[in-house]
Amino acid sequence: MILGHTEVKVGVLIELDGVPYRVTESTHKALGRGGAVVQAKIKNLITGNVVEKSFRTADKVSTAEVNRSNMQLLYRDGANLVLMNTETYDQDTVAEDTLGDQAKYVADSAIVQIVEFNGRVIGMEMPNAVVLKVVATEPGVKGDTATTALKPATLETGVIVNVPLFINEGDSIKINTLNGNYLERAK
Repeated sequence: MILGHTEVKVGVLIELDGVPYRVTESTHKALGRGGAVVQAKIKNLITGNVVEKSFRTADKVSTAEVNRSNMQLLYRDGANLVLMNTETYDQDTVAEDTLGDQAKYVADSAIVQIVEFNGRVIGMEMPNAVVLKVVATEPGVKGDTATTALKPATLETGVIVNVPLFINEGDSIKINTLNGNYLERAK
């Protein structure tokens, strides 16, 4: 599908020179006689690099044709994740760094959406918040709550996050997958 310059908005996937990009910022500017321009920051979905690009009125951009499939994490094999397609039951091994920072918040048996471009895995989409179990943390000291005190906690995926003092081992907590911050105790 071909997009006009005004349709280049945040979140849209576009293809330039055979490479998929996601628009992360977009600003429309009206120039005097020069016409309108859309200034955009776009992220290369293969390398992760962010570049700035201007789209003029006459520019036409094609959308990136990506495939999304629901996959379940079977197990971790070193720096790789072994995933199974929930519809076809095909298994695939994907390097953890290919999926980005969010891969460290995927628990065993969790279902995530894998994004493919030209048959190659380029990323993963998952909810903004996930519930994970605390497997190790120091006990909170009673009376040490005059300020918002935090302590490190290791979660079931191996990631370490800062949590409030009242969180104990075995508690389930909600984590923001975009920045890795503690949100709340899971109910």
